[in-house]
Amino acid sequence: MRADEPFLVRHADLVFALKTFAASMLALVIALAMDLPRPYWAMATVYITSQPLAGATSSKAFFRVMGTLVGATMTVALVPNLIDAPELLCLAIALWVGLCLYLSLLDGTPRSYVFMLAGYTVALIGFPSVSEPGAIFDTAVARVEEISLGIICASLVSTIVFPRSVAPAVAHRVDSWLSDARRLSEVVLLREGSGETRRGKRLKLATDIVEIDTLSTHLAYDRLTDRNAVTGLSEIRLRMLTLLPVIASLEDRLAALGEEALRRQPELKRLLEDLAQWIASDVSERRPAERIRAAISEQQAVLDGGADWERIITTSLLSRLRELVDLSRDCRVLTEAIAESRNVSTLELTFHSEAGAAPVRHRDRGLALWSAAGAVVAILICCAFWIGTGWPDGASAPMMAAVACSFFAAQDEPARFIRSFGRWSLVAIVVVAVYLFAVVPAISHLEVLVVALAPTFLLYGFLIGRPATAGTGMALAANTATLLAIQSTYSADFASYANSAVAFFIGVVIAEIVTRIARGVGAEWVANRLVLSNWKALAVAAERRGQRDRAEFAGLMLHRLGLLVQRIAYLSESDRRDTDSLAQLRIGINIIDLRRARYGLAASTIAVIDDMLDRLAVACRSYAGDGMPAELLTSVDRALAQAVKDPNDSAREDALIGLVGIRRGLFPDAPAYRPRAGESVAA
Repeated sequence: MRADEPFLVRHADLVFALKTFAASMLALVIALAMDLPRPYWAMATVYITSQPLAGATSSKAFFRVMGTLVGATMTVALVPNLIDAPELLCLAIALWVGLCLYLSLLDGTPRSYVFMLAGYTVALIGFPSVSEPGAIFDTAVARVEEISLGIICASLVSTIVFPRSVAPAVAHRVDSWLSDARRLSEVVLLREGSGETRRGKRLKLATDIVEIDTLSTHLAYDRLTDRNAVTGLSEIRLRMLTLLPVIASLEDRLAALGEEALRRQPELKRLLEDLAQWIASDVSERRPAERIRAAISEQQAVLDGGADWERIITTSLLSRLRELVDLSRDCRVLTEAIAESRNVSTLELTFHSEAGAAPVRHRDRGLALWSAAGAVVAILICCAFWIGTGWPDGASAPMMAAVACSFFAAQDEPARFIRSFGRWSLVAIVVVAVYLFAVVPAISHLEVLVVALAPTFLLYGFLIGRPATAGTGMALAANTATLLAIQSTYSADFASYANSAVAFFIGVVIAEIVTRIARGVGAEWVANRLVLSNWKALAVAAERRGQRDRAEFAGLMLHRLGLLVQRIAYLSESDRRDTDSLAQLRIGINIIDLRRARYGLAASTIAVIDDMLDRLAVACRSYAGDGMPAELLTSVDRALAQAVKDPNDSAREDALIGLVGIRRGLFPDAPAYRPRAGESVAA
C-alpha cells in the first residue's frame, strides 16, 4: 500500500464494509416493507453475494439467481410428492445435492456456483418445510424473492457507489505478468541467473495465469468495462498460454547447446543479445519486429541428411525465437490498443489460435464423485438422527450438512475448512444470542436496530474485504444474519433458538466427520493424481497424433500446473523436476506441432514417427514415476534419423523441431543424438 494511492484504493476494505452494510440494510428495510416472511434472507444474501470488485459481484449475483430458481423449482417438485414417505424424500434431496455438487466440481469456474446453489437450496427450503408441505410453493417463491432482493441491492450498491471495475485489476495483473515474462525472457536469452531463480520465475508465471483466468471470468458481467478491453485481454491471455512454454523451450535448447557451441557461433550469440535487448526495450525504442525476424532467418541453416545434433538443436532454437518475437510483438500491440481504447479486431496480429481462446480446465471426476458421495452420506445421517429422535428443530442439521459439504468440497482438505467454519459458526451463535436476548428486546425502532447492528456487520464486511480473512468474515456474516432471523415482530424464544443452534452445529460436525472419512486424502494424493492426469493427457495426444489446438492444450496443462505448484512440496523429485521445467507441457505442444509436419512428410517417415508416438503413448499410460524406458529413446532417435532424410524441406524442419522437443522433454539428461549408418542410436 502506497501513500500516494487514492484514499478509496488505500482503504478499499473499509469502503467495501460500508457499502456492503448499506446494501444489506437497504435489502432488509425493503423486505420488511414488502412483508416478506423471512426478510433476513435478503440481508444474508447481500453478504454472501458481495465481492470487492463490481464484476465479481454481478457474476456471482447472476449465478446465485439462476441456482436459486433451479433449486426452488426442484423443491416444489420433490416435497409435495414425497412428503408421505419422509425416508424417500430425504434420499431424493440428498441425491440431488450430491448430483449438483458433482457437476459443480467438474465445472470448476465461477459458473459452478449455479450447480452448487441449486443443490443446497433444496435442502435450505425443503427440510424446514416438511411440517408445512402445503405451503411449499409460497415458501419457494418467497425465498426466490428474498434472495433476488438481496442480489439486486448488492449489485446496485456495488456498481453505483464508488464502483471498482474488474478490468483494471485484470489489466494490472496482465501488465505485471508480461513484465515478468519479459524479464524472464531476457535472463534466459542472456543465460543469466541461477537455475533456481529461473525456476521460481517460471512457476510464478504459471500460477499467475490461473489467477488471471479466474479473475477474467467476471469481465463479461462488469458493466464498467469497455468491450474492446475484454476482447483485448482475452487475446493477450491466449498468447500468455503459449508464451510461457516457448520461454521454457528456449531455456532447454540453450542448455542443450551449451556455452561452447555458442562460442563457435558468434552470430547466434549476438542475435540472442539483440533479441534480449529488443524484448526489454520500451515501445518507443523498439526496432520493428520484421528486422528481428529477418535476423533470425539469416541464421537458419539447411537441414539435410548430414545434419548433426548441434545444427538440429540450433534450428529448433531459431524456430522458438521466431515464436517469441511474434508473441511478444502481439502482446505489445494489444496492450497499446487496450490503453488507447482502440478496436482490437482491426489489429494485425501474428499468432492465431486454431480453436479460439476458450479456457480449458482440469476435471477430476473421481475426486468429484467422492466429494458428492460424502455429502449424500452426511445428509442421510443427519436425516436419520432427525427422524429417529423426532426432534422438531432437527431440520437444521441436514440443512447445514448440505451447506458445509458443498461449500468446501473443492479444497484439498475440506474437513479442515468445515471445522473452521464450525468454530466461527459457534462464535456467530453466541453473538446472535447476545443480540436476541440482550440487545434486540430493548429496541423498538428500526433506525436504532440498524445502529446496533452496525459495529458487528461492519467488522464482518471488513473481514470479507481482505483476502486473508474473507472466509472467516463470510461465515460470521451469513450465519449471524440467518440465525438472527430479523422479522417485523420480535418473537425470539430461547428454547427454540437453543434447539436450532444445537441442530445447526450437529449438522456441521457430522459433515466434518463424514468428509474426513470420504476425503481422507490430502494434498499429496491430489498432487499425484494431477501428475498422472498429465501423463494420460500426453498419451491421448500421442494416440490422436496431435489432433488438438496448441492454446487449448496449453490452457489445460497450465491449469494443472497452477494446481500442482500449490502442492509441489508433496511431489517426488522426478515429478518436481518435470513440473519445474514444464516438461509435460512442452512435450504435448511438440506432439501437436508434429501434426503440421505430417501432411508433407514421406509415408516412410510418417510410419516411423507414428511408431514412436505409439510407444510414447504406452509409456505415458504406464508411467509410475521411475522414468521413461530406454527403448523409447531409441524410437525417438530412429524417428529423428528418418526425418533428417525426408525430401520435403519445410515438413522436415517442422518434424525435426517437434522430435527435438519430445526428446529433450522426455530425456533431458540423455547424451546427444548421433546418427549411424542410416539409422540412429543413443550415443
